[in-house]
Order: sequence, then structure tokens, then C-alpha cells
Amino acid sequence: MGHRKRHAPKRGSLAFSPRKRAARITGRIRSWPENYDLVGILGFAGYKAGMVHAIVVEDKPTSPYFEQEIAVAATVLDCPPLKPCAIRAYSLSPYGFKTLGEAWYIEKDADLKKVFPTSKDYDTEAALDSLTANMNKIDHFRMLFYTQPWLAGGVPKKKPDIVEIKISMEDIQAQFEFASSLLEKGKEARVSEVLKEGQYVDTIAVTKGKGFQGPVKRWGIRILQHKSRKTKRGVGAIGAWHPARVMYTVPRAGQMGFHNRTDYNKRILKTGENGKEITPKGGFTKYGIVRGDYVILKGSVPGTRKRLVRLRYSLRPSPIYSDTPPTISFISSFQKTE
Repeated sequence: MGHRKRHAPKRGSLAFSPRKRAARITGRIRSWPENYDLVGILGFAGYKAGMVHAIVVEDKPTSPYFEQEIAVAATVLDCPPLKPCAIRAYSLSPYGFKTLGEAWYIEKDADLKKVFPTSKDYDTEAALDSLTANMNKIDHFRMLFYTQPWLAGGVPKKKPDIVEIKISMEDIQAQFEFASSLLEKGKEARVSEVLKEGQYVDTIAVTKGKGFQGPVKRWGIRILQHKSRKTKRGVGAIGAWHPARVMYTVPRAGQMGFHNRTDYNKRILKTGENGKEITPKGGFTKYGIVRGDYVILKGSVPGTRKRLVRLRYSLRPSPIYSDTPPTISFISSFQKTE
């Protein structure tokens, strides 16, 4: 009788390879939904404050707890208003979208000028005229906003984060007029104006960094028997003689965490302008007090406390989801200390 092969599926997923550190801490959004029914921007950004639990009424008809109160874990994001600082135009090339031009308004804002100084010769009006002249080459516009971490309760930094958000309107000229008017007026974007309660959004953030880890923790491989040669917490064989190299699919030690990740379809339970009403007694652990605008999302969110989390309109919403605001009976005001 021949040897019977054991069923041994691949340990770990190759979907996120290469598992290396993220290039930037703000999170990267690679695609945007085409929601032309909305007039405005398709996302927002906030700082992760911590988690609470809420008692909500289950409104999913297929749930066995339909119309009953259930306890759910929720994440609180501290979302100070975003301030516009630039318009960026994109053209479509055979290799994807390419930046065609941009117009900055840094010199008109003292807070941003300290961090991102521009040359004295920079002319915003000339940059806008250049965009207008190349309007037939532009596929769409996106706006650049910067955060105001000094308005957040527990973010100990003064340098703002720059985020790029797409404009939802289909007409190119309408996009340009909307972005230009927003920049000229210097109007702040507030989370309650962009997102609404009950809406589903995608969260993009850089996960917690866990440093250099071995293949057992990093890939979930089995620990070998105690009489194995050389090592227990490693793979039995890293490859064949030929090809004489180690394939990238072999679980190896390396960086774990601090990766750019996207969580789809997170429901907004509540938005508000007074963060003290949802801040636990004594403040959030390792964060502090939420002072102003906030968002409460159902479930967990990638990243650690104080990390920037970007919100995007749902890229692939499920048809069974409804955008009706949930009924919240209670939000906890107590948090365990670590």
C-alpha cells in the first residue's frame, strides 16, 4: 500500500502578502465608490479614542433577536472638523489615474503654513487657471483636507495629517466649482454633515504594530513534536532542492502588524457634537476625553488608540443592509482600567 497523504491545508493567508510595514501611518485608500446621488465628499477621518458597549434594538429582519435589545461592542472616533487645503486633478492613463495638477491654499492658513511652507512665488490663482485650461484632460477631482489634532482630546501632537477625499458629483465642472468654493470660503467639513447615523462605511487604518515575530505567531503554523530536529517553532522543510531558492509562500519570520487594512461595512450607531456625553468616567484609557465631534461605529476598528482612522462610503454595500438610524437604549459610561 502506498502512503496516504494527510490533509494539510496552507497555514496563513497569502492575501495580504508581502506583510511589511505600511509606508505611511494615515492609511491608504486605493479606490472610491461612484455615488453620484450625493453632493459632497465621500469620506472623513478621525482619531480612535477607545471602545464602549451599547444596548441597541436589533433591526435586522433575519436575526433571531429581531426587535429585541442586544449588547454590542462599539468604537468611538474623535472627529475634529477637517479643513480644506488643496484641489488635486487626476487624468486617466493606460497605467491608471495620474496626477495632472493641483492648487494649494496653504499661505492662507497660519496653522498649516507652519508645517507645510510653500515658496513665496507660489500663485494659487495661476494653479487654478492651469486646471481650468486642462479641463478636457481631467477625469475627476479630489480634495485634500488636513486634520486638527489640537482639537482632539487625547492626541498629543500638533502636526496635522493630510487626507485625500474624492468628490462624489459626476460632472467635472461641478466638481471643480464645488471644490473651489469650499477652498475660497475656508469652510470646515464636519462629520455630521458628511456621514449620517445608520449608514455603513468602510474603515481604513494601519493596524497595531507587533514587531518581528516568528512563523508560529505570524502565520499560525503548527508547533512540531518535541523530538524534532533543530527547532519546534518552524516549518519542517522550507522547500525542495530545485528550484534552489525559498519561495515567498513559505511561512517565515518577519514583521507582524503595522499593516494597512480595510474593514468593510461598519455601521454608524451615533454621531454627535458633544463628546463628553459618551466619554466614560475618567476618560478613555490611554486617550482621555473626547471634547467635540465624534462617531460611534459598531464593532472594532483597525489600529491602536490615537491612530488616524479614515472613513469611506461603503465600496460594496450589501443589499440587505438598511440605512435607517438604529434605536440605542444605553451607551456605557464605565470602562475597565488595564
